[in-house]
Amino acid sequence: MSSQAPVIREAGRVPVAVFRVAPVGGETTWSLMCRIAARYGQEPGWLLAHWQWKNHQPRHPGEPARADAEVLLDRAGRALLAGLCRVDEETLGQALPSWKHGEEQFTGEQRAGAVGALRRVGGTVVGPVAFGCRLCAARRSGQAVRVVRYAERWQRVCERHHRWQLDADVDHGLENLDLCESPEVAQAQRRWTGVERRARRAGVEPAEVFGLARAVVCRWWEQALGWGEERIWPARLHRLAGGDAGGRFWWWHAVARDAVVFPEVVAVADALLDPAMEELAWADSGREQIRPRSTDGAFCRELGERVGRPWLGPLVAADYDGPLVAGWLGTVIRRRRGIEDPDGRGQDPWWVSRERQPVSTGVQLRLLAERENGTISWRKAVPDSDRARLERLLDEAVQMLSDVHVHSGRPVAEASRNLLRFLVRGSEILDRALLEAAHAALEAGVPPQFVGEWGKIPADLVEEIAQRGPAADD
Repeated sequence: MSSQAPVIREAGRVPVAVFRVAPVGGETTWSLMCRIAARYGQEPGWLLAHWQWKNHQPRHPGEPARADAEVLLDRAGRALLAGLCRVDEETLGQALPSWKHGEEQFTGEQRAGAVGALRRVGGTVVGPVAFGCRLCAARRSGQAVRVVRYAERWQRVCERHHRWQLDADVDHGLENLDLCESPEVAQAQRRWTGVERRARRAGVEPAEVFGLARAVVCRWWEQALGWGEERIWPARLHRLAGGDAGGRFWWWHAVARDAVVFPEVVAVADALLDPAMEELAWADSGREQIRPRSTDGAFCRELGERVGRPWLGPLVAADYDGPLVAGWLGTVIRRRRGIEDPDGRGQDPWWVSRERQPVSTGVQLRLLAERENGTISWRKAVPDSDRARLERLLDEAVQMLSDVHVHSGRPVAEASRNLLRFLVRGSEILDRALLEAAHAALEAGVPPQFVGEWGKIPADLVEEIAQRGPAADD
C-alpha cells in the first residue's frame, strides 16, 4: 500500500476509521475484521494489536489459520470494532450471530483499559460455517473479498450468481461450486421453504428433519458406487466439477457431496413428513399383525419414485442397519405398536445416532490423503463386492493347496504329477487373486506406483489392469 493511501488514524488511544465496512448477514465477526483490514489494503494481523487476546488462533494441523475461525469480544471490544467499521452496535448485533456470545468468559484479569477478545472455531459457537459469495460481497462493498458466514446446509445456494457455498471448516482451496449447469440444486432450496413450513406445522424442528434426510441420502451416496442403474449423481458430480471429475474423482466425491445430494435430501425430507408415507410403512409392517418386512414394500417403492429412481426401493429396504430402516421406519412402527425404543431415545423418529451420521468432508479428505500416501487399509477402501470376490479366490487357493500330499503311497511319477498339478492350479488362483487385489486397490484410488511396488507388478501390467478391469469369474 502506498504511503498516500488512507489508514485508520489514532485519536488518543481510540482508533478513528476512515472507511465504512458494512457486515454481511450471518457473517462471522472474524470475517468482518478481515474485510476491514482488506479495505485498507492490509492483512488481518494489522488490526489485532487493538485487542488483548486470551488464546491463539485456531489452525488446521500444519496449515494456515482456519477459514472458519471466530472471535468473541467483550463489551469494550465490541465498541471498538463498531468504531473501526463505522457501523452502530445494534446493526452489528443483528447481522453477526456471534456478536454477544461468550461475554461471561471474560474476567477482570485483563489489564486495565484493555479490550478483550477470544478466538474460537465458528462451528462451536453458533453452527455450520460456510464461505459466502464473493460476487455478492463485491456488489455490496465494491470488494471481491472472501466472506465467511454461518449458514445451514439448506441455505447454501446463491441464486443470484448460481453458486453453492461450501463448508469453511476444511482447507481444500475452494469456496463455491458453479451451479449454472445444475439448476435442480437451486430449485431444491426453494422447495425446502415449503418443507420447513410443513415440519413446523407437524411440531418438528426443520433441522432435525433435514439431519435425518441428509443421513439417509449420504448413506445412499456411499452405496451408489455399486448401483449400476444410478445415472443422476455421476452426471451432476461431473458438472459441478467443471465438466469432468477426471483423475480427482475421489476428491470431488468428498468435496461436492452435499451439493450433489441436496435435491434428494429435500425430496426425502418432504416424503418423510407426508402422513401417507407413514401409512404405507405401517401397512408394510403388517399393522397390528407383525410380519417380516418385504424388500418390495410399498413404502420403499414410493420413496424411490419420489427421488426419481423407480429401481431404488428394494435396495433401500435391504439396508436394515441404516438411518431410514433401523431409525425412522423402526421408530414409527414401534410407536404405533407402543413398543419401547431399545436405544432409550423415546419415540423420536428424527433422531440420528452418532454412528449413522454422515462422515464429514474433512475426515474424508484426511482418509484420502492417507490412501494416497499408502497408509490406509485396503479393507476400508475396497467395495464389498470386490472384497467378497477376492476373499473367495483366496479361500479356493487355500482349499486347493490343502489337498496337496507330499507323502503319497502312489508311484513316484503319479504322485509328482498330482503334486505339480495342484501347485500350478493353486498358483494360477493366487495370481488371479493378485490381479483382483491390484484392480480393487486402483479402483479405491491407490496410486499405481504403490500398487506396482506392493505387488511386485510391472508398470505396464498395472496400466493394463486399470484399463481392462478385473477378470471375469470362471
